[in-house]
Amino acid sequence: MPKAQTRLQTLQVCKLLQCVREKNKEQIEKLTLNGTPHLINYNDPDLGLTALIVASKANDDEMVEFLLGIGAHPDVMDLKGKTAAMWAAEFGNVECLEKLLAAGANMTLTDLEGKGILFYLMTPTDRHFKCVELALEQGANVNNVDKEGNPVFVMACDLADENERLCLELLKRGADPNVVQTKSGRTALMGAAGSGGTAVVNALLEAGAKVNTLDTKKISAGHLAAFAGQLQAIKLMAGYNADFNVTAGDGSNPIHYAAQKGHAMCIKFLSQRGCNPKPKNNAGNTPKILAKDLGHKEAGKEIRKAEKTFGKSGKNNDPWILQLYDWTQARQAKLLQSLLTIDVEESGKVTHAEFLDVLAAAQCPTEEEDIKKVVALCDKNREGKIDYNDFFIAKKWVNKNFVAAAFEGKKKKKKKGKKGGKKGKFKLVMPICVQDEGPRMFGGAPPEMFIPRHVHFTDTGRFDRDAPPKHPLQDDSAWYLQAPVKTYVNINEAAKNQDFDSMREAFSKGVPVDTRDRFYKTPLMTACAVGNLKVVQFLLDNGALVNARDNFKWTPLHHACHAGQLDVVQLLLDNGAEIDASTINGGTPLTRAIESSRESVVQYLIDKGCKMQTENKKGLSPMDLAYNWADIRVFEIVQAKWDSLPVVKDKKAKKKDKKKRPGTGEKTDTPTAIKMPEEDNVPLPRKGSILRAASALAGGLDEQEDITYTPKKAWTTQPTTQELLQEKEVKRERFGWEVDFPDFQMPFQQNVSQKVELFEAEDAA
Repeated sequence: MPKAQTRLQTLQVCKLLQCVREKNKEQIEKLTLNGTPHLINYNDPDLGLTALIVASKANDDEMVEFLLGIGAHPDVMDLKGKTAAMWAAEFGNVECLEKLLAAGANMTLTDLEGKGILFYLMTPTDRHFKCVELALEQGANVNNVDKEGNPVFVMACDLADENERLCLELLKRGADPNVVQTKSGRTALMGAAGSGGTAVVNALLEAGAKVNTLDTKKISAGHLAAFAGQLQAIKLMAGYNADFNVTAGDGSNPIHYAAQKGHAMCIKFLSQRGCNPKPKNNAGNTPKILAKDLGHKEAGKEIRKAEKTFGKSGKNNDPWILQLYDWTQARQAKLLQSLLTIDVEESGKVTHAEFLDVLAAAQCPTEEEDIKKVVALCDKNREGKIDYNDFFIAKKWVNKNFVAAAFEGKKKKKKKGKKGGKKGKFKLVMPICVQDEGPRMFGGAPPEMFIPRHVHFTDTGRFDRDAPPKHPLQDDSAWYLQAPVKTYVNINEAAKNQDFDSMREAFSKGVPVDTRDRFYKTPLMTACAVGNLKVVQFLLDNGALVNARDNFKWTPLHHACHAGQLDVVQLLLDNGAEIDASTINGGTPLTRAIESSRESVVQYLIDKGCKMQTENKKGLSPMDLAYNWADIRVFEIVQAKWDSLPVVKDKKAKKKDKKKRPGTGEKTDTPTAIKMPEEDNVPLPRKGSILRAASALAGGLDEQEDITYTPKKAWTTQPTTQELLQEKEVKRERFGWEVDFPDFQMPFQQNVSQKVELFEAEDAA
């Protein structure tokens, strides 16, 4: 179609398109009669739109009919070769497409990418399917392949689960079931098996789709169905002699793919149908390792069972029996229809000869002698007839672990409670207590827990941490450098990362030093949790509460003992920390230190007189925790103190002691008299005085004006390189040389990791 080139043509085309959108038919007729010849079919210079394309996109069937009547060509294209019919089809505009087809629109045309109209009909709606039927009736190519080598039928099968009707209709109209995507080697069966379109998979297999075709990565349809967990698709492919023991380019078989997603039933079926659950892929991982690493317990359980039973024969699970069973299950509907035709009396039974004839007519791959064995198993009473419904259930001739019912979830039977039986303890699930971030601050700033981040910027060509200005005001970089964008940081993150400048500015502007985050943790708790002594001292100097509690009633001392840093624990106790504070589950600072297995902290708390004879909510004492968590050194410290303590009396014996009646010699609390202040010592309020008010006003005139200079920006004191290196050495002394590595763990996590490795080594042995 001609493209508008001159300014006059461009203006006329734009005006025409505007009139089409406004449905101004009178003005359209004037433009087409008096304007540029064939203006109705001109493309605009930007997108190549024409009047007919604009009307088709807007689903304005009256305008489409009007434009066709005054000379619009039905096959008009835009600059990408997309016709008006393609635009109407893409939007599901059935009425417009019908008008275009009535005018003779060609359904075999393709755009510049080689895509026909069916490529634009992948949306799974009723209107789009109606457009598909219209296009196919007018000769749309069901085997259309674009210039990139993508067949339209493969693209439809990739959406088989959502657009089943489209796939079945294309297959019915002659789509090639074995069409292959040129670059990837992907087939229609692979797309349907991976997307979960069971009906499409069945139709493709019946149409002759090759079940064992591999793509360029040596992946089969079985791999994709296993990865997507499509058990029904796998069963159908098994009925068409699918080879599941195929290794892909990455060394994985279908069980590897199923293990990655935790599809336990797929693993069970695949192993029964010959897929080996034991080999390693190119990464050196077996299916069992993949399931374990990804946390799929049920899949791992099935893999372990498969490893034990793979390759072993049992009763009624011979390969030919499973082949016959899968073959009949995949064709059950057709076989049942043939048997019902023979069974005129509808008794549910047919003779042996009739049954064998039905299987032979369906080209059963099993030998006749083997089929007779199955028939004999199904007719144990020797009536000469076989119940074909029982044959399809297959419980008489197939091992119960291999039939379809074995892959259905088992329903757990409810146990009936006995009268007078013991009731279990009621456990109330307690949610974790959290709080909202809170409202925004004045001026739209974030909530209070987020403080402005202090960013030190300067002219690095003049000053740096090792060459600071002689006076803070000497750094005038702020007058000619652009200031960084204002950002905010969580106050606990600032405490964790030792951001003194941000915290100092926030505290100076009135932000509380004990500001809590959503878990009710204060900056002091965070600093104690990471063992940062300087930040702890800084926060205590600014008035932080040393016995504040979070949502689990942990105090800063609990966090410090968990971190295992003795100097932080000493500083907190010197500032009044409660040594025997109890958490929500009964934990004390001593038990937290034991869990971290830090003998110096445990010894210090014991020397300071902490309580030893305590129990948490699970009834565990510090001695029990030391036995379960700590190493031998901590255990010996706790045991030595525990053995030196007096034996605790039984609590139940205490409950038996009854309260004595008053007057039996016990001391009773007597109320003490409240001492009132003497009247002479009570200061009396001073009455107002005009002279004092005048004197105060006169005195205000003598006040001096504040002329303090506030600089735009002053130099922020920075630690020198030598100081940073010294700080790093101190950190290594406190935490060990591992602190410089990204996999560093605090004492508690390190202790847990060691315990896990020990348990794994014992299990492996």
